[in-house]
Amino acid sequence: MLKRAGFAVRGLDLSLEKLDPDILRDARLVAIYLGMHTATRIAIEALPRIRQLAPQARLCAYGLYAPMNAALLRSLGVDSVLDGEPEAALVSLCRRLRGDAPPSAQGEPSTQARRLRFTVPDRSVLPKLARYAHLVLPDGSTRVAGFAEGSRGCKHLCRHCPVVPVYQGTFRAVPVDVVLQDIRQQVEDGARHISFGDPDFLNGPTHGLRLARALHAAFPEVTFDATIKIQHLIDHAALLPELRASGCLFLTSAVEAVDDEILRLLDKNHDSADFDRAVALTRAAGIALAPTFVAFTPWTTLEGYLALLERLVQLRLVESVPPVQLTIRLLVPEGSWLLALPGFKDGLMPFDPALLGYPWQHADPRVDQLQRNLQDLVARSETEKRARRDAFAAVWRMAHAAAGRSAPALPEHLGTSIPRLSEPWYCCAEPTAQQLQSF
Repeated sequence: MLKRAGFAVRGLDLSLEKLDPDILRDARLVAIYLGMHTATRIAIEALPRIRQLAPQARLCAYGLYAPMNAALLRSLGVDSVLDGEPEAALVSLCRRLRGDAPPSAQGEPSTQARRLRFTVPDRSVLPKLARYAHLVLPDGSTRVAGFAEGSRGCKHLCRHCPVVPVYQGTFRAVPVDVVLQDIRQQVEDGARHISFGDPDFLNGPTHGLRLARALHAAFPEVTFDATIKIQHLIDHAALLPELRASGCLFLTSAVEAVDDEILRLLDKNHDSADFDRAVALTRAAGIALAPTFVAFTPWTTLEGYLALLERLVQLRLVESVPPVQLTIRLLVPEGSWLLALPGFKDGLMPFDPALLGYPWQHADPRVDQLQRNLQDLVARSETEKRARRDAFAAVWRMAHAAAGRSAPALPEHLGTSIPRLSEPWYCCAEPTAQQLQSF
């Protein structure tokens, strides 16, 4: 959209590339995409250097995490903060800087003032697709993976989710033909697998099914994965066989916990038994389930954490869960709907700009200590490239020791390897030292 409006656009992906003085030197605007927590942490590290390399540029932050960190970003010199649908507002901002915007465009652009007319993304400013996360199959072979966005927002209101403060229960479907054209250009660049980045692929089940059918009809050899709520896996179980027939290899689902009270506080709209049911439904359809968790919350107990590990053993999901998922600690960013829980904010410490959230301490210090110890353990396991089952066994022993219990012997069969993406971190994970080395 910027190019069509006559602007010169250059791109830098700071998860893969270093800040380039030649690109930044003459920039009139530097717009930084904050689509996730990790990206926001990277941006904050990069801002002083960006300002140094582009002293005359206006700074803009946009994406899901921009509005919830608006005050902090402005204090760091960011001039404009846009939210999750920024394209039209970015064009308006550039026109203002060029001096040809209409009077109605004066002031801070609003990204929610009108619905965006979606267009095919221009990926020419990005690094080659092969440099990004790739698909790893159970036999160890790999495929170049692409990314597609079939919808934005989410109609659900899970309290800890960063989508909620921005979209507040709304979602918008991207036209199927636009999505397919985007996939086509990535297939031409080598993609043999597509990861759908929608917060929930079945927010609009008819739309999701049309996307799967269109992808398979155009590229029958290309597989895909998507994210779907436990609730939707159950409500739309009849769609799972066709998703599999259309090339779906695995589904990510934010299970978060196996404790019903924690699930109620997070407003997940599923209970612990629903998790078991979703596992059975996806297995029956021949689709691997990759559950994710917020393993440590202010309400987690040592016994509750052991119950989570035991459930993964019982359901034979050990190979389906990256070890980092067993260490994730609840983040409470500015604007989180968790802050509306009665009394919840009273237990938080003041907002920490370095963390981009409100720190909290568990009432039982053993829980916090276990989380820290597990985080170190899993980081070492990643460095040593230990198998998931071996890392899990170490977590199993450490967690039982923290609870003062002897760790029972693990069964021989803990599950089978599933297709997965090569990057083990997620939207709520801390950036790695390697990612921050760009600066």
